[in-house]
Amino acid sequence: MERTHSWEMPAPLREPVPVLAVYNAGIAAICRLAAQFDEASWSAQTPCPEWRAFDLAGHMRCVADDFHEYLDEAPVSRYARLMATGAHPDTLSRKLARQNAAELAALADATPAEHIAAFADSARRYAARLSAVWELPHHQYRDTWVTVGGMAGAASAEWHLHAWDLAMALGADYRPADPAAVLAGWLAGMPHLPLPPAARSHGGRSARHPDPWHAVLAVSGRRAPGSQARARPAGWVRQRLRRKDELGLRRKG
Repeated sequence: MERTHSWEMPAPLREPVPVLAVYNAGIAAICRLAAQFDEASWSAQTPCPEWRAFDLAGHMRCVADDFHEYLDEAPVSRYARLMATGAHPDTLSRKLARQNAAELAALADATPAEHIAAFADSARRYAARLSAVWELPHHQYRDTWVTVGGMAGAASAEWHLHAWDLAMALGADYRPADPAAVLAGWLAGMPHLPLPPAARSHGGRSARHPDPWHAVLAVSGRRAPGSQARARPAGWVRQRLRRKDELGLRRKG
């Protein structure tokens, strides 16, 4: 993954191998943490107020399957059509939250461990599909094109964020081995949820969030340890994120 020193503004995610290494590390972290749950702890509350750990296991299975659908139908998938509206981030978050809730409600009954196993299988199969189509367009948000590679970066961030959610439910903490790469993936694949202006004004380094992992937690609506920020459900955006952003991958030509 190309990026400048520390975690300044990311360069395009042109090379699949380093991005997919971060992606697969997120899957491995989820599986490792999930193995620590028992029947009682799967009912533990996550940082997402409406979700317990067993809900999160089902949600991750749904999201991994959704990624296949979005790739199959790119760049005209239902996700691409939603992003093409250029709607405000809060509107997009509400619609995606409703989609997540509906998919979770329709999910076949299974144990959390079975959901995690199905998630891991689906997520790894998705990764295996990406290299051949890495630079093709996946979707567009306002004036920013996100390529398949950019969406892989977003998926990487999602897996590491959900690993953190599981760790919090266990009363532990989680930090990815390469938080700068996770942040770069977020910025490349999630132009509708950019860093706050204060972070961008310092070349990607925020006085409030000098740590790239804390920046990812904050921009995803989560509360970093010791932060006063209020946690929100996974995928929700803080109300203050309102402007367009020029970060991320753009379609060439």
